[in-house]
Amino acid sequence: MHKLVICRSLHPDGLALLGARKDAKTTLLSLDIDGPSIQQQLTEHIRDAFGVLIGGRVRIPEELVATAPALRVISRFGVGYDKVDLPACTKHGVLLSVANGANDLAVAEHAMMLMLAVARRTVEYDASVRAGTWMIQSGRRMHELAGRKVLVIGYGRIGTRVARLCKAFGMTTMVSDPAFPTPRIAADGHIPVTKDVWNAIPEADVVTLHCPLDATTRGMVSRDFFKRMKPTAWLINTARGSIVDEAALVAALGDGTIEAAGLDVLVQEPATADNPLFGLPNVVLSPHNATTPQECFARVSRRAVLNMLDFIDGTIDPGYTVNPEVLGSSFRSRQANYEPVLA
Repeated sequence: MHKLVICRSLHPDGLALLGARKDAKTTLLSLDIDGPSIQQQLTEHIRDAFGVLIGGRVRIPEELVATAPALRVISRFGVGYDKVDLPACTKHGVLLSVANGANDLAVAEHAMMLMLAVARRTVEYDASVRAGTWMIQSGRRMHELAGRKVLVIGYGRIGTRVARLCKAFGMTTMVSDPAFPTPRIAADGHIPVTKDVWNAIPEADVVTLHCPLDATTRGMVSRDFFKRMKPTAWLINTARGSIVDEAALVAALGDGTIEAAGLDVLVQEPATADNPLFGLPNVVLSPHNATTPQECFARVSRRAVLNMLDFIDGTIDPGYTVNPEVLGSSFRSRQANYEPVLA
């Protein structure tokens, strides 16, 4: 019997997949806000777990992996894994899987929603109508997306969708991703940024971020980055908050270095009440909920559960894994020596 620890809520489709398995014992951690934190509960239950499914702010540092000799697979509810110690997982022969492809559409739509909300001042006008003032006569002007030039940083599964949607809106799309073949970007109808992305920043009316958070991208959107942007430009971020130097962003929005921003992610989540972004009228915020539409919730739930079950069955697709090297001979040897917990 394989003990699987579930650290977040799942769509009924995902729970049904777990319930149908006779070779898996599922432990659902309590989501009671007045009870122990999910992190505390995980620390206790991971010790004899075969697999864990994590999401949100749950962290998997090396010291936690080291306490779980039976652990073989971690399934991330989503695609980001910056809170998981990947080298530690690989060192201990633990496979890290992600729900690739399940949330692409939802995040891409959310990026476009933020872009449109910034362009049309949606939040400000909604507040004005509700306050009885009807039409705002001050502040920045509304804009159309058509005819504007967008710089898409990151051309993975989400970035490709965003670039396609931007093009459908009549925008000129520039794409920067050093890991992606420039002929393919050009073939898709976009302008490849073939040199340093910094050369393309001054051309962009909109910069939208779709790259992972790692050592090369942390704080990438810095004070110098903002200085290179047009004063009429907007920043859209549905990737990770720490890609942006938040203090530099606040300054840039406040002094007119850039015109506006639309953010689904922040450095500290949930945000504290004293976050200076809250006092700025030229920023649209959402609570890291780009992947929460019900359709996306169902897809990600199924994929995250299937990654664990497929691993048990020996049929997991390496395309859903971050460190497929652990599926090599040394891992198979460790797997063969594993003695499952009996029911």
